Amino acid sequence: MASLLWITATASAAPADPSPWAREIRDYAANSLDNADALSVAAVPLNGPGEPQFVNADTLMVPGSIMKVVTTFAALELLGPNYTWDTDVLTDGQLEGSTLKGNLYLRFGGDPKLTIERLWTSLGELHGMGIDTIEGNLVLDGSYFQLTPEQPVFDDKGGNPYAPFLVQPSPFLTNLNLQQFHLLADERGLRSWATPHLDSVRIDNRVIMTAPGRCPGRDALEWEPIFQDNGQVVLRISGKLPKDCRTSNYLSLLPPQQYAFELVRGLLAERGITVKGSNQLAATPEDSRRLVRTTSPDLATMVRDINKWSSNVMARQMLLSIGAEFRSDSDDRASGVRGVRNWLTKKGIDTTGLVIENGAGLSRDGRMTARQGVQLLQEAWQSPYAADLMASMPIIALDGTMARRLRNTGLVGEGRIKTGSLDNVRSIAGFTRDEHGTTWAVLAIVNNKPAWNGRAVLDRVLYTLYFRPPQGTPVSQLEQ
Repeated sequence: MASLLWITATASAAPADPSPWAREIRDYAANSLDNADALSVAAVPLNGPGEPQFVNADTLMVPGSIMKVVTTFAALELLGPNYTWDTDVLTDGQLEGSTLKGNLYLRFGGDPKLTIERLWTSLGELHGMGIDTIEGNLVLDGSYFQLTPEQPVFDDKGGNPYAPFLVQPSPFLTNLNLQQFHLLADERGLRSWATPHLDSVRIDNRVIMTAPGRCPGRDALEWEPIFQDNGQVVLRISGKLPKDCRTSNYLSLLPPQQYAFELVRGLLAERGITVKGSNQLAATPEDSRRLVRTTSPDLATMVRDINKWSSNVMARQMLLSIGAEFRSDSDDRASGVRGVRNWLTKKGIDTTGLVIENGAGLSRDGRMTARQGVQLLQEAWQSPYAADLMASMPIIALDGTMARRLRNTGLVGEGRIKTGSLDNVRSIAGFTRDEHGTTWAVLAIVNNKPAWNGRAVLDRVLYTLYFRPPQGTPVSQLEQ
């Protein structure tokens, strides 16, 4: 028995010779990517028979969006699954009839997803209170986060700096800082509009309506923002759209402060409330009184949004929230990174070489080894919040970023996998079962130029884990 335990421990830690499963995966990656070192894999059985597998598992790799698993699991344990964010509407003035004689303050609380729907409901309460005029200023209070000007910026190579995945975290983040621009070609002609409408953004619709035909995607049109010196933005849309077709595009065109000011003023105006004063940024006076509060969904719900759809700005906002709760210096991003690293160390995970940077994986400087990642997944499996983390991960062939992968393979619903994708990076992390019912923690990363074939390699990892799971040597054979 002692010999058996020694053999098992040695194999689990780092087998001297790759197993047949590891050799198959390594060779498949080498043939598909023309690079034997482009793939890093760690796979460990959690609740049944199986032999842990490691391929280049101690090589530091750029992980992409699977870094969100680190951030969201840390948030579940450090902040708690029922943690919420409050956004308050306050005043330093007095009510006289239907007039508020004073300033209106919007005090942000770091909410990763302060939506237009929640703001519309909350600000509508002011109308219910009988307020139709605010004689003071509209003041935004973003003092909840402490940030230095030197925040890391992702150098995107996609040519669209206004894309939703590039939205920066901010203490003033509102409605994910996005507008959806719509085009509709019908019997009345070609119509365009934006949701929400913001006064500083105007549409210059140059799209030509053509005869009915196949409806194009948004990429078939040109969306060109033109920024003017007065802070206005003109979005020039060009191209062709067949009759009876519609399309839309999400863009982030305004700084978060300007976006929040215009959104709040617009929502107040919809309820018949006029703000006569100017827009200002300032802290809320201590003697102000709260008029309305909107509270976010709980953190477990936010984690689901982050991992299912790989929301970069929400993940980055969550890292800042960890930093704000465990503040150790004047930069909540750095405090958040430090808090997560300390948490990992307490769990016994070696963080040598690990680079978190922004918590979302939207980074070319982020680093992680497959072994570090799978150790984190093993800890998550034992966590009281394992169900919350697993429920946040896309289900193979069913939803989220895995909705279109591994269909018609027999793996539908057999795993919950977070995906990652950057230029020259593809990755997966999560939990998957084999055909015998054993659950595996698996993390795999492809770093290659180009990495477009990496998705097939990673799908092969999941496929072979299911149909040809690596098994250890049976005890009966060891005894012989």
